[in-house]
Amino acid sequence: MQLTDFLSPDRIAIGVDAHSKKRALETLSELIAHDQPGRAGEIFDALLSRERLGGTGIGSGVAIPHGRLKDADHTTGALVRLREGVDFDAIDEQPVDLLFALVVPEEATEDHLRILAMLASLFQDP
Repeated sequence: MQLTDFLSPDRIAIGVDAHSKKRALETLSELIAHDQPGRAGEIFDALLSRERLGGTGIGSGVAIPHGRLKDADHTTGALVRLREGVDFDAIDEQPVDLLFALVVPEEATEDHLRILAMLASLFQDP
């Protein structure tokens, strides 16, 4: 699986003003819901529910918020570069300014884990 399988140019935003984790998640949800009218709230809830289990900040200014959606028929990602970093409960306690959100169908457990591992590797410090 490649990044382009679930990330399209219309789901990438650079220089976003989001001064909180909540606003960053709202922005990501809106991008993911770009072609799914009315689903931004549901996507936000899925991302926020996962965040409440534990922060998705992987360090070095990067976070990978993710969630599962009932009735989703495909995996979708969104990439956001914030103008300024926000507190994302990252493991290194540093602000996050690069976020890749991932939403997968509820039953896609193996794909979900495989994609998360790929993303973590991609964004890991060299």
